[in-house]
Amino acid sequence: MSKSVRSKLFLSITLLLVFFISALWVLNNLYLQQYYIKNKENMLENNAKHLVDMYTGDPNDIQDELDRTANIVGGSIDIRDKDGKLIYKSSRRLPNEKNIVDNMGNKFKPNMEPPPDSDVQNDKINNTYSEGKYTFENRRDVQLKIDFLTLVTKISNGDILAIRVPLVSISESVDIANRFILIIGGVIILLGSLWAFWFSKRFTKPILELNSIAQNMSKFNFSKKCSINGKDEIGQLGQSVNYLSGELSRAITELNIKNKKLEEDIEKERKIDEMRKEFISSVSHELRTPLSVIQGYAEGLVSNVTESDEDRKFYCDVIMNETDKMNKLVRDLLNLSQIESGYFHIEKTEFNLVSLIEYVLNRYKSTFEEKSIEIRFEPGESVIVYGDMTRIEQILTNYINNAINHVDNNKIIGITKISVKDKIRINVFNTGKHIPDEYLDKIWNSFYKVDKARTRSYGGYGLGLSIVKAIADLHSNAYGVENTEGGVNFWFEIDKIDLNSAEN
Repeated sequence: MSKSVRSKLFLSITLLLVFFISALWVLNNLYLQQYYIKNKENMLENNAKHLVDMYTGDPNDIQDELDRTANIVGGSIDIRDKDGKLIYKSSRRLPNEKNIVDNMGNKFKPNMEPPPDSDVQNDKINNTYSEGKYTFENRRDVQLKIDFLTLVTKISNGDILAIRVPLVSISESVDIANRFILIIGGVIILLGSLWAFWFSKRFTKPILELNSIAQNMSKFNFSKKCSINGKDEIGQLGQSVNYLSGELSRAITELNIKNKKLEEDIEKERKIDEMRKEFISSVSHELRTPLSVIQGYAEGLVSNVTESDEDRKFYCDVIMNETDKMNKLVRDLLNLSQIESGYFHIEKTEFNLVSLIEYVLNRYKSTFEEKSIEIRFEPGESVIVYGDMTRIEQILTNYINNAINHVDNNKIIGITKISVKDKIRINVFNTGKHIPDEYLDKIWNSFYKVDKARTRSYGGYGLGLSIVKAIADLHSNAYGVENTEGGVNFWFEIDKIDLNSAEN
């Protein structure tokens, strides 16, 4: 019990109470009387200033104020002229005694004169006192054997004002205060100790409960929960322990699940290896097809199979077209490899997105006219964005190429831009057949083709959208595709520059 938190808390509170009561009693003994005298001095000085301001040279003019002040300070007041003659002296009576009357309406008169003052010699005019200076002296009435705190000051006409208060009342007040502190302190210590015992028991109860739960957790038993519902630190600790218990229970369960998942990961790695092999096979296949065509037409030219210049031109055009396709495939593979390997770095700058879109569309103008495709694009206000302009142009080019290759007989391609918080979203829409939902996530994979026959017909390799995905990831921006009414919409986002904040 002596080492428990409860006993330590009980002893600490009790000792703290004893310390504060003892310190208060010691300070009271050492400094209360000085503090009391200092306050008396301030009070005497303020009253003296008030009397000096009112004094006209004749004490009778302010006698009521002199008597009132004497009763306020609880002492006596006398005024002597410059020759030391007493011209006013307040009697040592009870407060307001001169104003007390009997039942007959007569004023009460004291039955004896006050005893002669023993310190007259100290009130004689000398160089000790000066006008506006307040001197405090400790004086003793020899006859009454009482010490007085006396304030003496010289009035402007040379008269001397003296205000006396007995010091015995101050000492008695200090002694009474000390005895009161000891009595009240003892009661406080007793009641405080009882409260400390109750509080320490109540305070440590949730700690003991938390300790029991922690011991159960060490034995992997997470069934017991903390019942503390307070909103203080202990309540929060209880909630944290409950949360920790739940997390540990879940973590152990997850470990068992992950052990099983490890086998699945191994299987996944095996599939990834197969995908690598499939990728190499796809590249080989994509290269083999144009190479075979080139080889065949080249052998025909060498063997003089063609009989006319027109046929030879056709053969040469086929070889050049296939060469262009191979060149595009190799270039796309190189770009994709650099991006995915992390060796490719983008260079972001600020540029006008509307101008870039208009430039790309103008480049395809002849293609649109040749295929009778209607382009719907409203430039509107200029939009300044931040990104790698060359790579954003590449995304636009791949989206537009994709739209051209998959547009249906309605032959409509629309480009729109919308603001999404601090981004600009660019949509490239084409009328045409919807992409099956199960393929929406797969079309971003390299060499993936939803309609392989159609893709082959326009010379696609399934790399364009993979490059779009890689470039968007490098910009840390979103991209996607969605089936909409009448067609398919591809989109991507880019960081927007706020012109207003940039100007400021």
